[in-house]
Amino acid sequence: MPESCPSRFRHGLIVGKFAPFHRGHMLLLDRALEQCGRVSVWVYSRPDFPDMPSPLRRNWIRALYPARLFPGLELLPDAPQPPLNDQPDAVHREYVRGVLDGWGVHPDAVFTSEDYGEAFAASLGAAHVCVDRAREMVPISGTALRADVHANRAFLDPVVYAHFVRRVVILGAESTGKSTLTRALGEAFGTAWVREYGRDVYERENGALSPDHFLEIARGHRALEDGAAMSPGVHHWVFSDTDAATTLMWSYLLTGTALPELHALADGCQARYAHVFLCDTDIAHEQDGWRANTEVRGVQQAFIRQDLTSRGAAFTVLRGTVADRVAQVREGLED
Repeated sequence: MPESCPSRFRHGLIVGKFAPFHRGHMLLLDRALEQCGRVSVWVYSRPDFPDMPSPLRRNWIRALYPARLFPGLELLPDAPQPPLNDQPDAVHREYVRGVLDGWGVHPDAVFTSEDYGEAFAASLGAAHVCVDRAREMVPISGTALRADVHANRAFLDPVVYAHFVRRVVILGAESTGKSTLTRALGEAFGTAWVREYGRDVYERENGALSPDHFLEIARGHRALEDGAAMSPGVHHWVFSDTDAATTLMWSYLLTGTALPELHALADGCQARYAHVFLCDTDIAHEQDGWRANTEVRGVQQAFIRQDLTSRGAAFTVLRGTVADRVAQVREGLED
């Protein structure tokens, strides 16, 4: 804070669930940082949220308010046995006061957007600063977001919304239509899609790939997926052409081996993707100058099926035209 703009308060406090951390919370934190020399934030809920536990919610704040830019911001740790969320306000006030005393945290201002803020601040001997209680500046609440996070995604920073985006992978041997389908799915669902990064590397190296190249492919593809999950146009899903398990297969087919890290990335595919769709070989094989022949395509497809089955991965086979396959994916995602 510039020296010409001294802090109004020595130490501000914000306590909340932050589930998820939305733009209303950011407004609250911005106001506190503007008016305080130091700001403590306590992420606090019982029960916690299994799909976004407190360490993740703190990490959202860290990512959006990095320490190098906001040295006065302090994220408080979890405290043992907090009262249940539906306990009376008086119970929560007593608990918070006792924990803060134990931590040596004594704010002179409490920032909230809630009706309980005045009594809460008074219990700590602090001033209360109410920010946008009517939700006019940022018309959203955590409850509304949890009810439909995708419809209300505009109230989330892309870093936060990426957590709720689900990845869908489209697999298949060469010339099974997965690249065309992946693009068509992105357009049909109005969301982001990810091309097969391996093709970029393959053409760059004129087909002469080493095990290191295949690890580069898997890392690069994951980076593209992560970027797509935070892109401005993403909505609910990211459709991805190929995964690290297929890259592992290609590493063995073309080099006879694969690096340990590529094995680890392949093992992580089952948890990484919410849905797996396998393009069938019911469309004509097309030779583009880089692909093998139809017989080799059948071998590749058999390897992919065997890998999915041995890993216990659930998958849906897609057949027919592009439009047919888009409809089959839509049905699968709705189910």
